[in-house]
Amino acid sequence: MTMDVTQAGTHRRVNGTRGERPNWLGGLVSLLWLAVVIIPIYWIVITSFKAQSSYYATNPLAPPTEPTLANYRMVIESDFPLYFLNSLIVTIGAVVPAVAFSFMAAYAVVRGGTGRFLRGVNSLFLMGLAIPLQATIIPVYLIIIRLHLYDSLLGLILPSIAFAIPLSVLVLSNFIRDVPKELFESMRLDGASEWMTLWRLAFPLTRPAVVTVTIYNALQIWNGFLLPLILTQSPDKRTLPLALWSFQGQYSVNVPAVLASVVLTTLPILILYVVGRRQLISGLTVGFSK
Repeated sequence: MTMDVTQAGTHRRVNGTRGERPNWLGGLVSLLWLAVVIIPIYWIVITSFKAQSSYYATNPLAPPTEPTLANYRMVIESDFPLYFLNSLIVTIGAVVPAVAFSFMAAYAVVRGGTGRFLRGVNSLFLMGLAIPLQATIIPVYLIIIRLHLYDSLLGLILPSIAFAIPLSVLVLSNFIRDVPKELFESMRLDGASEWMTLWRLAFPLTRPAVVTVTIYNALQIWNGFLLPLILTQSPDKRTLPLALWSFQGQYSVNVPAVLASVVLTTLPILILYVVGRRQLISGLTVGFSK
């Protein structure tokens, strides 16, 4: 009896010691990483509200004594609404067809996965994940030239659709594969066609995955820089990331104006991420874990 009490007390002391021991190393690394992330963002935001004349005369990390919106006014007056509209057209024009096609392709792969043709198509989609954009930029450029789509928004939309499809098919097929087969058989016994089953059964049950790939592809396409750089030439066809690069050249001395353009370029996609980050993270996690 005495031995059991002694062992229990020792066990509690050991567990208590382990539970109360602070992880100093983990906390220090977390604070360091937080500083690495927060300090540049803080510097960009406060500098965008500083006047050009006071930027070099004050501490870079000190908040502005006289905040001004002149930098934002200058950027907006420099065709920023046009660049914003171009990015919006390219993003919506690429995301909607890519997600719709990927959803139908994922449904076909899952429901008809025993066929040799569909297995080959699925393997082709998976191969697309291993091919980076940088490795295909020259063939894409030549194809766009042959199609007479160079320096057009459609020339940006088509390649964006192609590069968004592989990952979208992978995520959506993982979700559709977990829909019980009994539900598909029940729809078939009720006389529903494959098209009706696709949109009335599979789509409502996999809506979280659809939202996930939509947000993810929108983030990628909105932030895309290489395709607009290679496939466009006219200033009126620039998207926001490419326009940001031109702002850096146009306002190479006016650092606050450059950072104001950075804030305006990042703000829309930041709002989208804040609104849908839970859906994005949970959808990707569930999709790859199933």
